[in-house]
Amino acid sequence: MNREEKNYIFGIHAIIETIKAGKTIDKLFIQKGLHNEAFAELWKLVRLRRINYKHVPIEKINRLTKKNHQGVFAFLSPIDFHKIEDIIPRLYEEGENPLILVMDRITDVRNFGAIARTAECVGAHTILIPELNSAAINADAVKTSSGALHRIPVSRTWNLKLSLQLMKDSGIQIIGCTEKTQDTIYKADFTKPTAIILGSEEDGVSPELLKMCDMKTKIPINGKITSLNVSVATGVICYELLRQRN
Repeated sequence: MNREEKNYIFGIHAIIETIKAGKTIDKLFIQKGLHNEAFAELWKLVRLRRINYKHVPIEKINRLTKKNHQGVFAFLSPIDFHKIEDIIPRLYEEGENPLILVMDRITDVRNFGAIARTAECVGAHTILIPELNSAAINADAVKTSSGALHRIPVSRTWNLKLSLQLMKDSGIQIIGCTEKTQDTIYKADFTKPTAIILGSEEDGVSPELLKMCDMKTKIPINGKITSLNVSVATGVICYELLRQRN
């Protein structure tokens, strides 16, 4: 992250005031073994607001800043996050046909930004990501998305399985993108309310999430390389959906 953009903050009091001011903390690093009266107030806020945190050695924080950090360092998010349980009812109230992209362990910032750009171009209503094991939404992600991350809501959840079940209960079909199927994207009916799960470059969609899918689908490939970059694959499947809906 470019330090000149000031997308970070450190020090117990400074982070407490930042949280109270309603700013979104993307990730909080806490020194291992940190226990004192001042930190107790911050810890209470972290648990109350369910802020994404990680206990790290003090050496990691020292590498981030040489100033008096008091054992805590936070990266600020350039966007505000939403709750999927708030978005879904609103979509139906507004007469929309839901399109949700679900990112399962996609950690590459540039892939994330490129997917967000495609999502905005095809009119997706939100991108759903897990609190943990997801790309940092920082200045690089916003730049790669060409500003799309300021236009499309990003929802975060502590439990993707529960969020997928909420979508299924709300009449949204879950379609998983995976090579482990014979069905291509051209067999899917994307005219229905749809959530598309996109998996990590290394492992694809998690097996436990694939079990929840109403349909598993793949992009046909004729060459010797058996898979596409996840951001490219997103473009292919999203524009097949747009073709059907138009």
